[in-house]
Amino acid sequence: MSPDRTIAIANRIIQQMVRDRRSLALLFIAPLVVMALVGFTFTDKREVLDRVAPALLAVFALFFTFVFTGVSFLRERSQGTLERLMTTPVGRWDILIGYLMGFLLFATIQTVVVLIFTVTALQINYQGDLWQIFILLSILTIVSVSLGIFISTFANNEFQVVQFIPMVFAPQVFLSGIFLPIEEMPGYLEAIARFLPLTYAVEALQDIMLRGESLGSVTTEIGILTGFAAALLTLAAITVRRT
Repeated sequence: MSPDRTIAIANRIIQQMVRDRRSLALLFIAPLVVMALVGFTFTDKREVLDRVAPALLAVFALFFTFVFTGVSFLRERSQGTLERLMTTPVGRWDILIGYLMGFLLFATIQTVVVLIFTVTALQINYQGDLWQIFILLSILTIVSVSLGIFISTFANNEFQVVQFIPMVFAPQVFLSGIFLPIEEMPGYLEAIARFLPLTYAVEALQDIMLRGESLGSVTTEIGILTGFAAALLTLAAITVRRT
């Protein structure tokens, strides 16, 4: 893997995304609108909003970044850009890490925007340090970008990327402990929940934001999320070669 090639690919992605107003609107405006609707719905129930805020941040970081990355990476494939890169001396990992870095920049900015909006505009009460919350969300964002790249290799158009959303996100939303603690689920559902990245993100954010824990207390969750990101990126490398 060549750092110069990787950075060149990331720079091209960044320049291309800056010109793509539709994708930027999806990435920045959509989560703010949805978060605002949810937040203002609970205006008279502040304690409920404070309790669900960690889960909402995790879901939005995973969902909107996944859609943005999946659609953008698919567009690279459909336009033949990825195929042309694969015929050059550039390695698969140069391509994947370059795309990851490019998409990750915008996803990180989205995380900052949504987090600041949630804390200031919705005025949620939280424990822990804001920078630790940001770091945890950034790790989840890496997972989401890797997931978006991986899933998009199985789609032939943008509509098919959207079709993956129920299959990818419905189990995570319902089994990650947002609505019911994992410990209270039937054994087989609890086992499934332990294979979902959102489960660990929600648990870690709840520990920090609701119970005032630090990153040192959620190292297990951080390690598992990092493992998910590495595994998904490796699978993406395999499937990109296949496509």
